[in-house]
Amino acid sequence: MPYSPAVKAADWVFVSGQLASDFVTGIAPQAIPANANLHDAQALQSRFVMETLKRTLAAAGADLATDVARIWQWLPWDRPTLAEFADGTCFPEGLSISPYLDVRNAYITEPRPASTAVGIRALPVKDALIEIDVIAIVDGSAVQGCPAGDGVPAPLAGYSPALRRGDWIFLAGEVPTDWQGDYGEHLSMGTPSALAREARTNPHVWYGSDIEAQTDYTLSKLERHAEAAGGSLRNVVKADVYIGDPSDYAGMDRAWRRWFPDNPPARCVIPYMALGTRGSRVEIALTLLADDATVTIERIETSDAPEPFSHEPQAVRVGNFLFLSQQMACDSRGVLAEGMLRRENFPWYGLPGKNQMRFMLTNVAAICEAGGTTVENIVRRACFHDEGTHFADSIEEWSSWFPGVKPASTTMKVGGPLVVPGANALLDLIAYVPDK
Repeated sequence: MPYSPAVKAADWVFVSGQLASDFVTGIAPQAIPANANLHDAQALQSRFVMETLKRTLAAAGADLATDVARIWQWLPWDRPTLAEFADGTCFPEGLSISPYLDVRNAYITEPRPASTAVGIRALPVKDALIEIDVIAIVDGSAVQGCPAGDGVPAPLAGYSPALRRGDWIFLAGEVPTDWQGDYGEHLSMGTPSALAREARTNPHVWYGSDIEAQTDYTLSKLERHAEAAGGSLRNVVKADVYIGDPSDYAGMDRAWRRWFPDNPPARCVIPYMALGTRGSRVEIALTLLADDATVTIERIETSDAPEPFSHEPQAVRVGNFLFLSQQMACDSRGVLAEGMLRRENFPWYGLPGKNQMRFMLTNVAAICEAGGTTVENIVRRACFHDEGTHFADSIEEWSSWFPGVKPASTTMKVGGPLVVPGANALLDLIAYVPDK
């Protein structure tokens, strides 16, 4: 595949999504259990991936155990179904990540990086059970694991709710729960989930919005985490938002506008994400500046690319990095651009993956230029495909834009129509901005 295993820029190291593959036969032989009763496949694959991450980071002068600030874990699973997502269910029934967590804890020491772990539909290697990508920082700053905010319970999975490195604060993915005790305690109180009371609407009236209540409550938790780490939501640079059904987008965005009425952060919203706490319909992770940061936030706008169709800027620049908001092949109304699909009466003609990727990268190039850089300086890409049907022509077009260093890349299938009907891919990008 046309990507770099890792890209180093301005003391940040962006590592591509790693799978337990030898890139020859599929899953590497040493990651396949000889006896499934004696060895767990998820644990073997996780160990293979961690060893790869360890060597890759070492080649960039970073230490997996101590230098990772942000980690993503993508886990393929067949639940929830599209019907369950549409019904508001985002819990991946039957999926366990305990084998992975045991392996992670052996490789990454406390304070562990801010984390997001979500279920997706499929990865690009058959039988892959996990993909992991990370951002590490090697600027010599001290690693500060920050406690949970006032009144917010600490995460149960052993990661840091907030991690500070120099001017930067990374907040782990939060969901709208008030999880305090064990599951039995909740059952004894007649509460079959850990969803916070403030994140629920009254089922006995005919008004209220579950997704807005959950978004509000999740952001209130993140606000307290940010303050405990020496920051505030005023200085959020980038937001990663994971939702279930695309129909939840509008309600999430209404709540978002209340929290960020002016100068919102760059944002990427990905649908069909399986969330690890029953009852949750949204998960949010934030990257922000500390209140005493020496760098400033600049929001980037250009008329040479469509205005975002929801409440985010085209990009945000901080120091040597440009964080772009989500990219799909659409106009400022959130409607698919002309010429992005095959015509009904000509089903053999056209390459929608290539056309949509070219459309997106043309806009990305304009945004990068407005932000003081070029498209060739993109350092991290996450690409979310609907069904993956158009992956091959999409990645071919992507590769043609990078004759030199290819960006670090993570690719996955979400398994359903994106927020923009007809869009076959969604891009989440970070670019390097060289000093003038």
